Amino acid sequence: MTDPPKQKSSFRGLAVDPREWNPPEPVPPRSLDDVERAAAAVLPPDVWDFVAGGSGRERTLAANRAAFDRLFVRPRVLRDVSRCTTDATLLGRPVRMPVAVAPVAYQRLLHPDGEAASARAAKAAGVPFTVSTLSSVPVEELAGIGGSVWFQLYWLREDGRALELARRAEDAGCEALMLTVDVPWMGRRLRDERNGFALPDHVRAAHLDAGPASTAHRGTAHGSAVAAHTGQALSPALTWSHVAELRAHTRLPLVLKGVLDPQDALHALESGVDALVVSNHGGRQLDGALPSVDALARVVEVVGDRCEVLLDSGVRGGTDVLKALALGASGVLVGRPPAWGLAAGGENGVRQVLDLLSEELRDALGLAGCQNVAEARELYVGMGRTG
Repeated sequence: MTDPPKQKSSFRGLAVDPREWNPPEPVPPRSLDDVERAAAAVLPPDVWDFVAGGSGRERTLAANRAAFDRLFVRPRVLRDVSRCTTDATLLGRPVRMPVAVAPVAYQRLLHPDGEAASARAAKAAGVPFTVSTLSSVPVEELAGIGGSVWFQLYWLREDGRALELARRAEDAGCEALMLTVDVPWMGRRLRDERNGFALPDHVRAAHLDAGPASTAHRGTAHGSAVAAHTGQALSPALTWSHVAELRAHTRLPLVLKGVLDPQDALHALESGVDALVVSNHGGRQLDGALPSVDALARVVEVVGDRCEVLLDSGVRGGTDVLKALALGASGVLVGRPPAWGLAAGGENGVRQVLDLLSEELRDALGLAGCQNVAEARELYVGMGRTG
């Protein structure tokens, strides 16, 4: 009697010999939700909370997405979309799609290359990259990568230091200056407070901290060290007079980020700004603030063609970009999705995010009957019913 054949061992649920196992190539992300899940799987919980969280009960954070989801586009048909392009202009310069990478602080928390990886990916995608005042890589290094680089400025407690930082960005070769106006101090981000969140020693605010570890590195059980550091650095006394001072100080296009009220948009025009960003800071400042996309149309209406209007907060795909364009925006900023890509895959991960956005936007344009970005602004957007 012959012996029965030997059974091959089970490996990952398959009846194969482990020595013959050839795992499949990783499946590329099909949506930004896939990238978000990949980032959540690799980041430490406190860092994930720092990136993902909002302020207070996170009502505005959730409302940003809900507002997009209740908007629906009325597509046009029988239009030749065989040549459909996402090419556009932002602040007078050509871009491959009407998207800019938003300022996100301390990106070396997410990947060792930090902002440098994100800037290289943005250059490859042909879109602007915005350097944060709280970048963990200095602006000179990031501008040296090439591509289109904007600089986001927080007004510091010493006016002279804020103006010096603006001049530093201009000297480095940045193409625009973006003043954030909705952070007199950091909103109460309860996830960070509960985590006692502090920066590790290797992550620093490259434009602010040159010496020993700052307040941002000294964690306590009583709150966020990052919030304490920001409170020490940023001025709560920022007013329209500072905007006028900055306008006189720089030759760069001046963008105000954090505008939701039409009256503030009119004040901005009077101050000589070149563009506005309708933004609630991604739900990270006033909890209960209006969703950005709900504020967009009214701001566009009052400013007309006197300055560009961009949208920030809640953009998670190409159809969101299409909706923003249809409501009158010149383009959008995306913050969390590139950060997810950086955490999940470094420079390549950010490239995947931007490639997905480009692919989704082209798909949305064509299916809506638009050959280009300009035609998207002629679409009707309204409230839809799904039930």
